[in-house]
Amino acid sequence: MSSLVQSVDWLAIAPPTLAAVVGLVVLVADLFIGEARKAVLGWVSVAGLAASALLLLPLLEGDRATFCLTGDADACSYVADRFTLVVQLLVLGGALLAALLSVTALKDADKELPEGEYWFLLLSSAAGAALLPASRDLATLIVALEVASLPAFALVGIRRGDRKSSEAALKFFLSSVTATAVSLMGVSFVYATTGTLHLTRIADRIQHVDGQFHTLAQTGVVLTLVGFAFKTAAVPFHFWVPDTYVGAPLPIAAYLSVVGKAVGFSGLILVTVIAFPSYADLWGPALAALAALTMTVGNVGALRQRSTRAYSAVRLLAWSSVGQAGYLLVPIASAAYSKDAQKAIGSTVAYALMYAAVNLGAFAVAALVARTSPLNRISDYRGLYARNPLSALVLGFFLLCLAGLPPGIIGLFAKVTVFSAVVDAGLGWLAVVMAVNVVIALFYYLQWTTLLFRAPEGEPGTHRVPAPLTAAIALTAVLGVALSGAPQLILRFSETGLF
Repeated sequence: MSSLVQSVDWLAIAPPTLAAVVGLVVLVADLFIGEARKAVLGWVSVAGLAASALLLLPLLEGDRATFCLTGDADACSYVADRFTLVVQLLVLGGALLAALLSVTALKDADKELPEGEYWFLLLSSAAGAALLPASRDLATLIVALEVASLPAFALVGIRRGDRKSSEAALKFFLSSVTATAVSLMGVSFVYATTGTLHLTRIADRIQHVDGQFHTLAQTGVVLTLVGFAFKTAAVPFHFWVPDTYVGAPLPIAAYLSVVGKAVGFSGLILVTVIAFPSYADLWGPALAALAALTMTVGNVGALRQRSTRAYSAVRLLAWSSVGQAGYLLVPIASAAYSKDAQKAIGSTVAYALMYAAVNLGAFAVAALVARTSPLNRISDYRGLYARNPLSALVLGFFLLCLAGLPPGIIGLFAKVTVFSAVVDAGLGWLAVVMAVNVVIALFYYLQWTTLLFRAPEGEPGTHRVPAPLTAAIALTAVLGVALSGAPQLILRFSETGLF
């Protein structure tokens, strides 16, 4: 009789585990550290996230798996393969940059934000987000999704006495909980029809479901996708995005725009490509329609932002992130029609890496401007070049990357890989919709970019840039420029399989 006790591969689970452990350390240390030394907690958190990211390096040697079923080495709950490592790099890197932005934001808040709780919640959410791409059973996927989400609700509403922040957190919480409840119902239907929660086993068994349970299995597939579609901010699950981004502290908005999307897309990829490939005729058209709808609604929403409206810069980035989610959905939908599903998924990952670097950079510059213009209107960026030339040049570069225009070469190449995936899949109509949306997006990105270099109204002031904010802007700028100079570093993911 084989033993049910199995060893744990601690190296495989080290990155999310370290983030969680550092979060607990910060929470306990907060009880014993005086107000004057609370800033230490921030630097401990930054160091912890950096160390978690570095722990990905030993895992590059080969795929590892743990928490496997006895007697079936292919049915594991945690797998550290290439896909997992790439998404974990995106998640932990994004959380690290959000943490650097947070160091300055917490100092400027002057005790309006509770530091110990803030860092604990951010590290906890990052740990859950890093766990999700490694999850290979539906139970672990849902748990990881909630561990990433629940602290995020609190982070959105963590600003004391701020009604706007509280409303944003409540809207985010209620809509997310509803989406999760629907997903859990879908998981229960899938389990009822297959008798397993492991993705690889579901893929085998769901093809042979009895005819009387076929409709139940189809319903389970659709409902399971809802929670992940919500996280990606896909239409019609996008309505929480603008108010949540405006109400949250700016570093948390940046975190949600990148890490929140990484969670949603990695979950969608795992359940569609690994668990439900035999139902591609069901989720393929659904995701293609979602992609077209999402990019259109997002770009039209961004286009309608008035430059003089309060928080219009953050709202534009919020609506833009919805539009970008549409582009990210395109290759996942294409995987249903493509002979090489892994290559299509590679296009999504390549685009996500580009988007993460430049969008976090744009939020970093927005955080800098917000220090002197708290309402963060687009009109506040007029003449930024006269006040802070480097910040203006960097923001202009990020916006051109998002638009897909030179010198933002990486943005152009990332869009080309997505177009390539959709054309290879034979979805010509979706390629046309995407092309139209790219043109719409060009207008508002270029409009904002030109504003940076116009003559300022009144006497130009100066922006003092704190060291953590400087580091965040510099890191994203160097990453964007390096990738534009050598786009093959990212595009390699779209040329080879990830699983």
